Amino acid sequence: MFRKLSRSAVSAVVLVAAAAAALAPAAASASAESAPLSSARIAAHFDLSKGQTPENLALAPGGAVYVTFAKARQIAEVSPNGTTRILATLPEPADGGIHTPALGFPLTTGIVRAQDGTLYFLYATGTPDLTGVWRLRPGGQPRRISALPADGLPNGLALDPRTRTLYVTDSVLGTIWSMPTTGGTPTAWSTAPELASAGFLGANGLKIRGGAVWATNLDKGTILRIAVLPDGRAGRVRTKANGLPGIDDFAFTGRGDQLLAALNGPGQVALVQPDGSHSIVLTQADGLRNPTSIALRGTSVYVTSAAYITAQDPNLLRAHLNR
Repeated sequence: MFRKLSRSAVSAVVLVAAAAAALAPAAASASAESAPLSSARIAAHFDLSKGQTPENLALAPGGAVYVTFAKARQIAEVSPNGTTRILATLPEPADGGIHTPALGFPLTTGIVRAQDGTLYFLYATGTPDLTGVWRLRPGGQPRRISALPADGLPNGLALDPRTRTLYVTDSVLGTIWSMPTTGGTPTAWSTAPELASAGFLGANGLKIRGGAVWATNLDKGTILRIAVLPDGRAGRVRTKANGLPGIDDFAFTGRGDQLLAALNGPGQVALVQPDGSHSIVLTQADGLRNPTSIALRGTSVYVTSAAYITAQDPNLLRAHLNR
């Protein structure tokens, strides 16, 4: 997550964006050069004036894509033909969300879909009555199932279907929380120093793979792997990659630990190899506008762009992964 949506956050975001841009390679259409990704196209355009800034996404078997519209406080479904349908709008906090840590506005962030079609997602408001993990069952109404600290910023969300455990990154408190899918009191699963911010936002994107929890740190430009011990506790933290400015969410390609990472500030997608090396495979020339999250369905790669800094054309991009 990387924001420019409230006056209170403008200075911090601009500084981070400037630093990321300075570190990033010059923008050029990378997808046409090499073959990791090809046929990039915009699958859906969103309306910035309505707060349709897509922060995270989850895929459904039938071809639909579920997204969180951060500024609009909404959950939406995007059909295969690009039609957007709003499924739920979260209640606005009584104070307007001005006390939301680091940002100063309420926002929906991470989202996952369970096999039965239930959506779990995060809402950050800076208030104890609304901040936390929410659930939306098919045809139902959104309901908070687990409260999270109001002085934190829940951001990334992952589901381990084997243990029916949800994991949440907190970008302000530098914590990974865990709780069962039934909800209840969260557990501070990891507070490792590698998760902490360096002044703005720390732990961000989140995935489960190979008996471990993987997370990114936006401020530090890193990808972290934390083993899940046999008793469920967090094991040792390993830094798997660094030098990824403005890294947000990511997705594994299906080739071991190879992954695709959204670099929000630079407006790029990086292909990160298991040894930590990386190359840029999508850029602003392909249609990216501050990309926030990535998901894969077979060889189809979906990338959401929230246009937090560019303030132009928030969208859902689709590309082909060449195997």
